[in-house]
This record gives sequence, structure tokens and C-alpha cells, in this order.
Amino acid sequence: MINLDNIKTAKKSLQHIAYETPLAFAPILSREVSNKVYLKKENLQQTGSFKLRGAFYKISKLDKTQRDKGIVASSAGNHAQGVAYSAHYFGCPATIVMPQATPQLKINGVKSYGVDVILHGNTYDDAYHKAMQICQAEQKIFIHPYEDDDVICGQGTVGLEILDQLDNIDIVLVPVGGGGLIAGVAKAIKSIKPHTKIVGVVASGAKSMKESFEKRKPINSKSVKTIADGIAVRDTSAKMLSLMLECVDDIVEVEDKEIANAVLFLMEKQKLVVEGAGATTVAALLHDRLKVKDQKIVAVLSGGNIDVSMLSVIIEKGLIKSHRKMNIVVTLIDKPGALKEITNIFETINANIVQIDYDRASLSLDFGDANVTIALETKGEEHQELIRNSLTKNRYNFKEMP
Repeated sequence: MINLDNIKTAKKSLQHIAYETPLAFAPILSREVSNKVYLKKENLQQTGSFKLRGAFYKISKLDKTQRDKGIVASSAGNHAQGVAYSAHYFGCPATIVMPQATPQLKINGVKSYGVDVILHGNTYDDAYHKAMQICQAEQKIFIHPYEDDDVICGQGTVGLEILDQLDNIDIVLVPVGGGGLIAGVAKAIKSIKPHTKIVGVVASGAKSMKESFEKRKPINSKSVKTIADGIAVRDTSAKMLSLMLECVDDIVEVEDKEIANAVLFLMEKQKLVVEGAGATTVAALLHDRLKVKDQKIVAVLSGGNIDVSMLSVIIEKGLIKSHRKMNIVVTLIDKPGALKEITNIFETINANIVQIDYDRASLSLDFGDANVTIALETKGEEHQELIRNSLTKNRYNFKEMP
């Protein structure tokens, strides 16, 4: 059963396992969005996300016979690491099924605990069906990432910590995939502070739970596509929807480009590495999805296990979007000194070259011409306009690249 007493019991069980993660005021973000914003930093949790809480509590309640049979889980990454950590702690065999597109960082994190990993399917739901086949064939216990009362109670300890750490909260923002975190947090907080609003955030590429919440009936998506892999859930659970309709006030959605912007914002302004799913709450604030001002808001950062290759893409795109980087292709006459002439122009206007590529063999070029692809470090929109004007003034043929 999911109630306040059971969530409190879960909190005691996790006392020496899960960190009580910081809840810190975010002054820059608060000024940006005209609200008092506090960040609940579950990205600093053991295994890098809140998922450890539910997984450990669930496995701790199994008896030795059940553990010895072995446990199975399906996950896009964070639940897998929570289960793997817990299985290692209790010394029980575990098999984790993960989607084939799971970031390598998360796969390596799971394998580091000595469990078996199977990559299967394109989505969490594909991995789930494979995991259920294994459970039925081998008579093993399945540790569901969200549709389990003990798991939900474990996640609900995040809500209890928030109330212990801060008074008079108006809104708590929580990422939503399958719904386990928000169901637990909402039950904990609403049981103690019923007037505090609980608002979920989904990625626009995986919004079946939002559509189901609005229609008050389960609606599944045909597919999911989002950089927030931790909440990339295709199908809506009737049980989780029922729990959310009971305790959650609203659900909003954010686009991938807004999530990427939030990841970069948190890294630059808050010095925090947060994965796409965890950054959805900040994305909702930065892009005014709540339409509120002067409220005391807690944004849960649910995890920090972001793949390095994804992070590099987010940084690159973020630099271009904020006019701090500019990629251009300039056509030159292929002669000695031609490259020096154009680099002199960039030197004069203080545009730093960070990458350069010279191509004289492209079939699209006239004989005697060369294309130079140049990546420039720039100082904003005005600086980029100065670069364009300087190239035009000196009669260079050029185009900008995304």
C-alpha cells in the first residue's frame, strides 16, 4: 500500500544507503524566472539518480529465498543502476534488460556491479516485455521501475526530504516517465501539505502520460523520441495514471531543444551535471510553462547520468544558439597566402579560430577555388554581425553552417 506511514518506513530503511540530497536555493535561476526556485539535487544521489531509493527498498523486502532465485529488471538506465547496486549489496544474482540505444555510460554503470546486461529493443517497453519473458521462463522476481508499491514508497522519500528541508512550498516540479517518482512524491507531500501543488513535466517526444492525464484514461504513444531517455516511456500504466489523478495537480511538457538548453544552463550557472530527464523541470521554468510569478518552487533534478557524447552535442548546439560559436564556409581562390588573408581579417576583429578545414577537391568547386570551413569563437550576436560585414566588405563568398 502507498501511504504516508509506508513512505516513512521506507525512509528509515534507506537511512544508511540513500543520501539525503541537498535542496539548495538557485539565485540566478530564480531571477531568470521571477520565482524563488530551489533545486532538489537527486543527480548527486548514489548511482546518480533517485532510482536507488525505490529499487533498494523493494529488494530489501524480499526474503532470502526470493533473492537467491535471482531478480530481473528492465530500464533505460537509472533504475538498472539502482537494481544493480542493490543486488550487489544483498549478494543476489540479477539480469537487467535495457533498450539498445541506452547511453554507454549507463550500461557501463550497471555492468560495474557484476550483473548480467541484455540489450533489447528500441524503447523501455520493448525491454520490459523481454524482461517479463525471462521472469516467466526462469521463475525470477521482477523489480518494476515504477508500477510497484514498494518502489513508489521508496521514491516517495524524496518528498519527505523536501518537506524536512524547506517550509511553505507553493509548487513541486517533478519529471514524469512511468510515474513512479511523482506518484511517491505527491503522496508524501499531499499527505502532509495538501495545498502544495505537484506538477509533472514530460518530454514532448514521450508525452503519453500527459495526454492520459488530460483525458483521464490511459493513452499509449505509437513511438517515443527524446533526449530525455530516463523518461522515454511509450505506454501509460492504468495504475500509475490513477495514482496521479489522485495527487497530481497538472502536467506540462517541454521540447528537446528546451531540455538541452536547461542542461547547459544548469552546467554553466549552477555547476551541476544533469541528464535530460532531470533537467525537464528547469526547462519548464526557463520556458514559462507554469505561468506563475513570485512562487516558492522546488524543481527535482532526478538524475545526472548523461552520456558524454550527448553532453558534447548539447554544449555545441548551445554555444551556437547563444552566439558564442559560429561555423562558416568561405570560398577562396586557391593560391599561396589566401588563407593568411582571411585569418588576418578574423584577427583584426578578435574572432578566435577554434577549428579549420581546407578543401580544394570538392566536386562543387570551380577549378582554382577552395572551401575553408572555419569554426569561430565569438562574443555574441553583434560580434557575429561584425564578422559577416567584414567578410562581405572584403568580397568573400561565404555561408553559415548550423
